[in-house]
Amino acid sequence: MKIKEILSVLEEMAPLGYAEDFDNVGLLVGDTNTEATGVLVCHDALENVIDEAIAKDCNLVVCFHPILFAGLKKITGKNYVERAVVKAIKNDIAIYAVHTALDNHQNGVNKIFCDALGLKNTKILIPKTNFIRKLITYTIAENAEKVRNALFDAGAGMIGNYENCSFNSKGIGTYMGNEHSNPEIGARFEFVESHEVKIEITFEKHLESKILKALFANHVYEEVAYEIYDILNTHQNIGLGMVGELVKPMNEKDFLLLVKDKMQADGIRHSAFLGKEIKKVAVLGGSGSYAIKNAIMSGADAFLTADLKYHQFYEAENQLILADIGHFESERYTKNYIVEYLRKKILNFAIILSEENTNPVKYL
Repeated sequence: MKIKEILSVLEEMAPLGYAEDFDNVGLLVGDTNTEATGVLVCHDALENVIDEAIAKDCNLVVCFHPILFAGLKKITGKNYVERAVVKAIKNDIAIYAVHTALDNHQNGVNKIFCDALGLKNTKILIPKTNFIRKLITYTIAENAEKVRNALFDAGAGMIGNYENCSFNSKGIGTYMGNEHSNPEIGARFEFVESHEVKIEITFEKHLESKILKALFANHVYEEVAYEIYDILNTHQNIGLGMVGELVKPMNEKDFLLLVKDKMQADGIRHSAFLGKEIKKVAVLGGSGSYAIKNAIMSGADAFLTADLKYHQFYEAENQLILADIGHFESERYTKNYIVEYLRKKILNFAIILSEENTNPVKYL
């Protein structure tokens, strides 16, 4: 099995098109055509993790955080990033990062966070914007079903919990081919009026090339008439953070003790207790201070995230409990999820969970 075959499975789990624009996801180091010997899944691809990969004969390291985030102008081994990259290259080890591609997935980081706390009725906290596009195309009735089904197979027509969604209307199309044309219906220089079906269908923008390939391969006309538009709707199943509900309401202290236990947090920094029960909970794994207002607007009683600064605790505005449970802690089960996913998809192959604890924050 080549590394590129494993990467295709990873992209099914966390499509790279889901990642935030600022992020650096996908293959960071290595050759996709190399034969894979094993996969080591970790949180951070540090030098000690590369050592672990060497010891366990794994030439693909799948990490959550990208070890290469900003550009490198030199690779001299002078810092922890460069040392990890140098060692990976010297030992022919590929590094692949998922980060916000998995953050934004409805079954990704924040769903894992919710599941660890037993939250139900979950939904995305900040649905992704500028991500949906609409394709409009026209064809004869005899070709419409074939085109629709090809577009569905390519990933178009997904709306929330529904698939194979499209709108179809009938009308009259007109055209006249020039001397270079080879029309399917009619002849060159003939004005043709054709009964056609207008197909309207939405898709996620990262699928555009795949959608168009399917359209062109299955359309009956020599020249395919189509239009693509950006849609302003938010994508309800892709985005950052998540909101869910506890099975039973809890008092504030007991709730935070539950969080501390379930997320194995050595300490939780939180805003003032408000003397009310916790039922609705917003979460955002990693640095989530930018989502405080979103959590308040969602009606959450508590917002769990990490990397909150002193003054940001004031932003709770006595409307909810803000709790910083630690960056690593809020994402700690992500690597377990990746391992489980790969083991289900790739049988009889070494998929190994890293034993290295890469959390740089320690507590007394």
